[in-house]
Amino acid sequence: MSCLSFTPALYLDAHSVFVVGLLLLVHRGPSEVSCQNDTEPIVLEGKCLVVCDSTPSAEPSGNALGMSVRSGTGRVAFSAIRNTNHEPSEMSNRTMTIYFDQIIVNVGSHFDPATSIFVAPRKGVYSFSFHVVKVYNRQTIQVSLVLNGWPVISAFAGDQDVTREAATNAGLVIMERGDKAYLKLERGNLMGGWKYSTFSGFLVFPL
Repeated sequence: MSCLSFTPALYLDAHSVFVVGLLLLVHRGPSEVSCQNDTEPIVLEGKCLVVCDSTPSAEPSGNALGMSVRSGTGRVAFSAIRNTNHEPSEMSNRTMTIYFDQIIVNVGSHFDPATSIFVAPRKGVYSFSFHVVKVYNRQTIQVSLVLNGWPVISAFAGDQDVTREAATNAGLVIMERGDKAYLKLERGNLMGGWKYSTFSGFLVFPL
């Protein structure tokens, strides 16, 4: 005689993760277990089955297992542009921080429009990209993505014959919670906005 018992180990919310402890007591050998579709039976002995909802409605704030089924999806993203033709251009030339005065996306509100600084809400791998346009020819600009005061990646635009050339680059960085990222004007001057210049970032996955 064989006995199959299902013992619930833990229940979270209805749209999260539930763990079912499976204990199969088999008194006959695996070859003696029959299946309705005549395929080889699967024998689990003291194993755990983890079932996840593929489309949960909300991200849980926490649970006894210390995990979140939606932690890999991100929910942290921003994209900003330079729209004003004067400020924040003059501020960028003075402070060397490149300001972006119009927010397109700011999921989680971790990008501060007043300082144009992104603050990481959690440890993880983040993706950043920037596209900063110079306005006049016969000048060179150099732009860096700065993480906690240190340049991580840089780009320059220095073609003397091109008026609206862009310094552009992108990359992945690991950030701790509370780390700050922004763009710095390392060389040259920025004049104007006209929605040509952008700065974007998002959480790829937490660590």
